[in-house]
Amino acid sequence: MSLLAVEDLDCRYGLLQAVRGVSLQVAEGETVALRGIALVPEGRRLFAGLTVEENLRVAAASRTGGRWNVQAVLEVFPFLKPRLHMPAATLSGGEQQAVAIGRGLMTNPRLLLLDEASLGLAPVAVDAVYRSLADVIREGMTVLLVEQDLGRALKVADRVVCMLEGRVVLEGEARSLDRDRIVNAYFGLRRAAAGGTGA
Repeated sequence: MSLLAVEDLDCRYGLLQAVRGVSLQVAEGETVALRGIALVPEGRRLFAGLTVEENLRVAAASRTGGRWNVQAVLEVFPFLKPRLHMPAATLSGGEQQAVAIGRGLMTNPRLLLLDEASLGLAPVAVDAVYRSLADVIREGMTVLLVEQDLGRALKVADRVVCMLEGRVVLEGEARSLDRDRIVNAYFGLRRAAAGGTGA
């Protein structure tokens, strides 16, 4: 018997329909957990008063071993080396994003969830973050990337899933989907052509 049953869950953030029709069950005495997953949230959420190194080590406090440590993060984000002992609050947006990604890697996850890696960053910072992210991906890290910058996402993604109003409207291999088709799906033009309301 289920102690918790969720059926047809909808979730909104203001006018945005983020989740639609999700169902799951948790039995009495059952523990459901996401393990081996690190989240790098939108907005970075660093400890502003801690140094770069301290922000990285906080994530590794409960972990031993694994590929990712401070030195490994600095190899992927070499521009953080001279900033290692500086408070996170003094860093640029791109440097803060690199620390946030590094902090996620320090947990030695099997899956890295990355939400809006380019949001609010100068183009030069986005370039640096995505160059490093491409290195992480080449090393075999599994990444689920939520990104509004389609061009950047297509450069690192193997597959694309486009959602509109909480539903998947387009999915496929990144190299086989052309940009116009993705943009049309994202802005709801497929839905409008099918007689829906469109965006």
